[in-house]
Amino acid sequence: MTYDVQSIRQDFPILGRRVYDKPLVYFDNGATTQKPRCVVDAMTEEYYNVNANVHRGVHFLSQRATDLHEQSRETVRRFLNARSTTEIIFTRGTTESINLVTSCFGEGCMQEGDEVIVSQMEHHSNIVSWQLLQARKGIVIKVIPISDEGELLMEEYEKLFTEKTRIVSVTHVSNVLGTVNPAKDIVRIAHEHGVPILIDGAQSTPHFKVDVQDLDCDFYAFSGHKIYGPTGIGVLYGKEAWLDRIPPYMGGGEMIRTVSFEKTTFNDLPYKFEAGTPDYVATTGLAKALEYVTHLGMEHIEAHERELTRYALEQMRQIEGMHIYGHASDGGDAVISFNVGHIHHLDLGTLLDRLGIAIRTGHHCAEPLIHRLGIEGTCRASFGLYNTKEEVDLLCQGIERVRKMF
Repeated sequence: MTYDVQSIRQDFPILGRRVYDKPLVYFDNGATTQKPRCVVDAMTEEYYNVNANVHRGVHFLSQRATDLHEQSRETVRRFLNARSTTEIIFTRGTTESINLVTSCFGEGCMQEGDEVIVSQMEHHSNIVSWQLLQARKGIVIKVIPISDEGELLMEEYEKLFTEKTRIVSVTHVSNVLGTVNPAKDIVRIAHEHGVPILIDGAQSTPHFKVDVQDLDCDFYAFSGHKIYGPTGIGVLYGKEAWLDRIPPYMGGGEMIRTVSFEKTTFNDLPYKFEAGTPDYVATTGLAKALEYVTHLGMEHIEAHERELTRYALEQMRQIEGMHIYGHASDGGDAVISFNVGHIHHLDLGTLLDRLGIAIRTGHHCAEPLIHRLGIEGTCRASFGLYNTKEEVDLLCQGIERVRKMF
């Protein structure tokens, strides 16, 4: 199929609005993506015509809502190429998915002195959750360092393993640098040491095809709102053997088989980890978003965004005082973090906003990485499937305008 970005933009009503009487240029996709009309329409349709609590209801609406919810799980399974829907757990997002693994794996498989390996480029959710476990159980956190170019030092990674290493937990793509980590190699090395691995896929699933069986990872997490779906919904993929082994995350309805004051038995997978009423309308929205990007073709989305990122790098490097972080080989994902001269990132972001250009500023929930770079924060432009070269030109013109003001 031909990738017609102008036609695709028509599916996203918000892209037609104006901000401060300027056309909206939305480059904050790394934080959240806009939603196509089909996602919002599907959720509205369910609220108006099918709304009822899922599972165990004998009436028509409950059974229909349950069917939609479980069909959504199958859509996620196909999208990730998981072996079975029993390996697909619905959560509120990547953060909850990571915390679920940290809590459950930590409770069932770790004790004082045991080690987890993370990296220097992790999002806070993949740092703080392990620190909470460290405070509770006395585990040890070991960190994979990065190069000045923003790439993992793989030889140093291999040296971190000991007989105490219990799990590796790393990001697939840096939300600051756009670095695409060599996930298959990271998994292979972990498995050579008999260690399972969790991958944070929040910044990978929107941009290129992910196959969890090919990666052979033990856990994989992603968020719906970063892949054109609704907020408050996400996924944890886990190999069935691990999900069977670790204890549940929360107690309540749906995750139980039987309850008495003497003993509770837990439900089968995946419901063992899905206590309480799920956001069954959001799962429909998530499935519709995954169907949308699948229809466009993840390979076409990846090609479009990589071309756009390369173009943006070329244009931005021509700006006086421009400093771009990462992208040593221009092989990064669809995000560019930068600073310009001595302009504070917050000032630059605020003034670009007055020109209708939405970017993100600050530490991007990755303070250890920002400190490694020796800075306080950056501006970040992150691209989506609907962005254009014309928008990149507007960004560069806006940066030049602000630069001349300073």
